[in-house]
Amino acid sequence: MLCDARQVNEGQVLQSTVCIIGAGPAGLTMALEFERHGIDTIVLESGGFKPDPATMDLYRGENVGIPYEFGDGFRSRFLGGGSNCWGGWCRPLDVEDLQPRSWVPHSGWPIDREELMPFYERAHSVLSLGPSNFEMDYWVKAINRRDVRRMPLPTGRVEDSMSQFSRPTRFGKHYRGELKRARHIKVFLYANVTDIETESTGQTVKRVHVQTVTGKKLSVEARQFVLATGGIENARVLLACNKQHTNGLGNANDLVGRFFMEHPRLYLHKVRFRPAWLRNKLYDIKFHYLNRAVSAHGTHVAAQMAVTPETQRREGLLNARIWFHSIFPGEGTDAAAAIVRMKHRLHSKVDPQHGFWGDLATMAKQPLDSLNFIAARQVPEWITRELQFHAIKEAQFQMICEPTPNPDSRISLSDQKDALGMPRVKVDWRLDEQVKRTFDRSLEIIADELGTAGIADVAFDRPLQGNPWPANIEGTWHHMGTTRMHESPKQGVVDPDSRIHGMSNMYVAGSSVFPTAGANFPTFTLVALSLRLADHLVAQLGAPDASTSTGESTAAVSTQSVLQESV
Repeated sequence: MLCDARQVNEGQVLQSTVCIIGAGPAGLTMALEFERHGIDTIVLESGGFKPDPATMDLYRGENVGIPYEFGDGFRSRFLGGGSNCWGGWCRPLDVEDLQPRSWVPHSGWPIDREELMPFYERAHSVLSLGPSNFEMDYWVKAINRRDVRRMPLPTGRVEDSMSQFSRPTRFGKHYRGELKRARHIKVFLYANVTDIETESTGQTVKRVHVQTVTGKKLSVEARQFVLATGGIENARVLLACNKQHTNGLGNANDLVGRFFMEHPRLYLHKVRFRPAWLRNKLYDIKFHYLNRAVSAHGTHVAAQMAVTPETQRREGLLNARIWFHSIFPGEGTDAAAAIVRMKHRLHSKVDPQHGFWGDLATMAKQPLDSLNFIAARQVPEWITRELQFHAIKEAQFQMICEPTPNPDSRISLSDQKDALGMPRVKVDWRLDEQVKRTFDRSLEIIADELGTAGIADVAFDRPLQGNPWPANIEGTWHHMGTTRMHESPKQGVVDPDSRIHGMSNMYVAGSSVFPTAGANFPTFTLVALSLRLADHLVAQLGAPDASTSTGESTAAVSTQSVLQESV
């Protein structure tokens, strides 16, 4: 059932077995699991079915670290959460990502990848992925094209790996019908949690307090609560719940908000391919992103390069993923950026900062740049396969790097308040010299490998080490680590079951529980962790099977608050 919190009676107390705060991939994955087990669940979502300025404004905050945009346009505060602006990349974390590494401080998860594998397999269905197979040779053979070839990497210092693309699955659209028909789920839209109230010892949550941007107030009582509002907001909500707990909820050891991690991304160096490798689409991010030429079994895929775990260990490097990034005519122009956004719209990716007509006008003002950029990338093969690459003279490396877990990289509260009276967020993103060295040395190794194999020659820019971060550094909006998982409350906010240390019924879902970030994309892993947490809570609750449930909810809701599906 979909409900409008703005239409609920003032001061109403809603009751349920589980209350989930946040309706992004983590929250909705769990809610749909509870529906299948007949567990009454209330989901609280801040936004509606699409972006609105008043709600998106709640994301605004201060940046005091590396220059970084994290508000409107980079997070999505409406039904579906981060899936609304997600690129669809999926790959499990590497085995080593979850292990303690002596050269990576604060590394190591309290669970290993083997424990996650059954949940990764279930996540394929949630995210509409293809076969549960990430082997390079399997996909290259299935694609069977001369311009999709695996590179020979001779010395064993570099390996390649494969990612799959979700459609991408926009949870708010993809699962809206199922949510509307659900017998045990009530999703309340426009419902912002402003406080989490506990009993006097602070060990058990009694209720959460909710307010709409129109001023309506209500509350929700439940047996179990799950916070699933994203890597930045999870920390913000816990820190802001300081009426009963001076330092915030779950923050007895000053860990909430610390260890904020984000994958830094840079475009570096000049790559000139030897003729035999000029037309290979498999590793080039400009050609393989949702390109039917790089797909099989109804699934789009992409290859990337990485320094092997053995080399990382020997050289003290972090994990990283590297692609080629072809430089098209018109690259870097406003027209090119508008064209990329147009493609994103075809896949329902939301960018509230740029409108369709504005992008169309930008393309019209720069017709030559627009035509050159489109021709280099989109000329159909039935015209000529060669023309597609004719004007592309060189490429760059695109690289994202695992960040070092750093307690001084953190989310805290600003002195500024939002429209609900909640403290705004303050983001202090920090990256250390180990990250710079990983960028420099990883690309040196890969360039040497490409030259030895006769694939490409590389002209290097100046090294990152010993210099300030370049102006073109950007994040990938993978917000992780702020409520990290650890067996000890001295080193983590949640335990291996994602329950906040010292609390009986408050859990956290999403990438904020990641102790380390790896170099892969977090959505696949956070969905797997959400399925794992859902199983844990089902076992805790001892729920009956859905087929034996009465289907009656304990939450009394006025009929006028139930949204009719007219949008």
